Amino acid sequence: MTKITYFAHDGTEFTVEAEDGSTVMENAIKNAVPGIEAECGGACACATCHVYVDEAWTETVGEPEAMEEDMLDFAYDVQPNSRLSCQIKVRPELDGLVVRVPERQA
Repeated sequence: MTKITYFAHDGTEFTVEAEDGSTVMENAIKNAVPGIEAECGGACACATCHVYVDEAWTETVGEPEAMEEDMLDFAYDVQPNSRLSCQIKVRPELDGLVVRVPERQA
């Protein structure tokens, strides 16, 4: 299991044990992290699972694919470390990952 910490916009911390192969979005939904709506169910079609990857993790998480970059155009307050959590696969090297939910999704 891989540990992921989500910070809601108000600073509330949610630390979860995530199964490798799942997505950061699936674990947010399963653990009721506020602000992660995932209206499209993880199909990279809505941008309602937008998160900011902690700067210490951006290189390990990697860059978004072209489809995700296009969908990020629909998210609010996109930053260089913005990602759609449905597109981040949980894997052992992400143990300790920290992501933050944008204010607009609160």
